[in-house]
Amino acid sequence: MCGFVAERAHILPETARRDESGQLWTGGVPLPRLAEQYGTPLYLYDVATIRAAIAAYRHGLESYPGETALVYAAKAFAAVGLLRLLASEGLGVDCVSEGELALARAAGVPAERLVLHGNNKSEEELRFALELGVGRIVVDNHDELERLVAIARSTGKTVPILLRLNPGVEPHDTHAYRRTGQLDSKFGLPIVTGDAEAAVARCLSTPELALLGFHVHIGSQLFDLIPYQRAIEQVFAFAGELSRRFAFSLREFSPGGGFGIPYTTEDPVLDLAEATAQVSRWVAEAASMAGLPLPRLVLEPGRSLVGRAGMALYRVGSVKRLPGIRTYVAVDGGMADNIRPALYGARYLALPVIERADRRRERVTLVGKYCESGDVLVRDAVLPEPVPGDLVAIPVAGAYCLAMASNYNLARRPVVVALEAGRVELWQRRETIADLLAREAGIEGARYR
Repeated sequence: MCGFVAERAHILPETARRDESGQLWTGGVPLPRLAEQYGTPLYLYDVATIRAAIAAYRHGLESYPGETALVYAAKAFAAVGLLRLLASEGLGVDCVSEGELALARAAGVPAERLVLHGNNKSEEELRFALELGVGRIVVDNHDELERLVAIARSTGKTVPILLRLNPGVEPHDTHAYRRTGQLDSKFGLPIVTGDAEAAVARCLSTPELALLGFHVHIGSQLFDLIPYQRAIEQVFAFAGELSRRFAFSLREFSPGGGFGIPYTTEDPVLDLAEATAQVSRWVAEAASMAGLPLPRLVLEPGRSLVGRAGMALYRVGSVKRLPGIRTYVAVDGGMADNIRPALYGARYLALPVIERADRRRERVTLVGKYCESGDVLVRDAVLPEPVPGDLVAIPVAGAYCLAMASNYNLARRPVVVALEAGRVELWQRRETIADLLAREAGIEGARYR
């Protein structure tokens, strides 16, 4: 990675480099040229980085002696171009809404590779999933289970399901908003309360439901793997007890996703292949300890597949210097396209798209253009002394930025492109004013760009 210090190697995309003039390149394309062609804010995805992450997961799964599968968590970021790429690599897609299901089918993802998640699926979403013939529905609670039973009976279909269990495991190395496996959570059927066992009994007494196994997800952006081990052991101990008491066979198990990725040089680095291999070994060991055959092992990565691949480009609009206090550098994006810093204090690096040796470096606060004091992207960015018109890049912007983007202040969501070996593919165009007005009633005859 020519031109970058070693500690940034795990933050930038695989193909990132600077040329002799100081321009930042990714995917064989100079980023200033992209900004000129498509405007800013601009989000780009390095396809080589996505492929490398998939390869790392596959390498780790080789240590599992049974059947395996990778299913992408679309909540991290969903676009037809991305889902087509992942489908071509053989991945399935984990969806949490009717919209994500529709997008995945529009991308050509085979229905049998689709998984429907969510803690409050509507009747319409469940019926749509059955119409599509999705491979799995992950049932989260008793009310949903009864809703699904009624729908299955009305359609005469047998529905393949997993039950989402709550193992009562709370990881502590991530923000509270990203923890999902503790008992006090809106997600999953708790094992300790007996809810999980009651749901299993209901499934086994209902011929319209084909209970294939269990799913757990303890949280996101995790670097400590021990909570995974604890959750796996609890689920398999539970499954072993069920196999002795009921006619139940655990044919499929998913420990979810949630592996962490570094956003700054201070963050730890988790080797995806090694982490996947370790989780695979724990599943095999837990099955053996419980006296169960090896289930099909399904991993559901999201952030770790696309986070590092993505980068956001902004253009500086104004610089406000308060001597002895702070320098504010305002860019043409912000919390409408990346809510993560405001939502839970996420930290990023900021890089100049063109390195300028003739300017002194300055510590600044990079802020957005929206009407909130909390619209801060990077609090301590070190950049060549900024002036209006400069381009700034924020790496590791590929997950949960655009997925949570909004039209706050009626902002238009940005353009998205994919880069590979010098080729540029448009994944999503920039929204227009007409797009913003399309939902409004009573507007006729107006023309907008």
